[in-house]
Amino acid sequence: MTHMEIQTPARIARNGYKVDVSRGERIGRVSSEWFNRPADERYLSLTDLHTSVKRRSERSKTRIVASEAIRVEASRDDPERLKLMLPGSDAPIAPTHWSFGQLASLVGAPATYLRQLPAPLAGINLQYGLTSHRAEQVKTLEIENGHLELRAVTGPDYGRIFDHELVEAVQKIAGNGTGDTRWKVPGVLDWSTSIYNPHADITKITTTLYASDRDVFLFLVDDLNPIEAGKLPDGSPDIFFRGFYCWNSEVGARTLGIASFYLRAVCQNRNIWGVEDFQEITIRHSKYAASRFALEAEPALIQFAESSPMPFVNGIKAARECIVARDDDDRNTFLRKRGFSKAETTKIIDAVLINEGHPPASVFDFVQGITWIARDKQHQDVRLELEGKAKKLFDLAN
Repeated sequence: MTHMEIQTPARIARNGYKVDVSRGERIGRVSSEWFNRPADERYLSLTDLHTSVKRRSERSKTRIVASEAIRVEASRDDPERLKLMLPGSDAPIAPTHWSFGQLASLVGAPATYLRQLPAPLAGINLQYGLTSHRAEQVKTLEIENGHLELRAVTGPDYGRIFDHELVEAVQKIAGNGTGDTRWKVPGVLDWSTSIYNPHADITKITTTLYASDRDVFLFLVDDLNPIEAGKLPDGSPDIFFRGFYCWNSEVGARTLGIASFYLRAVCQNRNIWGVEDFQEITIRHSKYAASRFALEAEPALIQFAESSPMPFVNGIKAARECIVARDDDDRNTFLRKRGFSKAETTKIIDAVLINEGHPPASVFDFVQGITWIARDKQHQDVRLELEGKAKKLFDLAN
């Protein structure tokens, strides 16, 4: 019987853990965030990040106004910029690049085209759209930044979840995000040795805590408490860690979402390697978004953080022990009946033979083979389709 063990903190390796990142999926979502974030959007702790987004929220206010009552004017100080006069305000408010695009979209005007026009002409077009706007009302998010600034403009039923609310939910399980709880900014994989080091310093380069004027994105792992799920072909343990990332935009740039998974390593550019059991929840900022966050997303995050990994470990065990093919005919029949082409079937079998040293026999073998060939697909939709088939196959054993 395959040996399964959850390692305890007392067995933490000072120099890290040997991992096999050739298995499982590779997820590049965090790497994309890491690559595109400037230094002022990177934070070294959840406390610092929360302080920033909370202060921003405290300086902001939301209200619903009649769209036809909004007046558009070219700035007297800067004739190339537009400003808005909102009902009940004594001073003009300047739209951000983002909110200008939202406002144009609400009235059916092409924002890119309007930005190319002289401010007075763009103002005339935008004013006409606001005056004839069928929705009649809009919800604004305004902030005092030395001057009034319009951060967002949406429909009146927009269900805003503030960025600090998501960060606070994460702090309930992750504290400062630097190691004061099980959950922390991830370590780094050394490609030359395949050793994952969970003790890497948290710097502006390595951090995975991000916030901009439009959104927040957080990625944390429980990498001081490794999970052993079976053995590798050479007899060494197959090590996993728990991880999750989450995101939100209080100005409507993206949905709120939480993704949880098991991973084998995180490399220096923050690609996640060897991912298994990926689960995701997304919540649109609709009318009841706040209640859905309270009833669904936050409890799901807490449950994942506090739950035992044994269901995952047992799932891996069941997949390893579920033998579905004993010869080449069985292998070909098994895959062809599940929608794989003749060419894909050959590639999957060969991938397992090359990487595992034996032809596929168990459900786990076939899942790994499908995942290996999925990595080579350039088109995301093809890759996701293959990974979806692998997930369904894995579920057969559980």
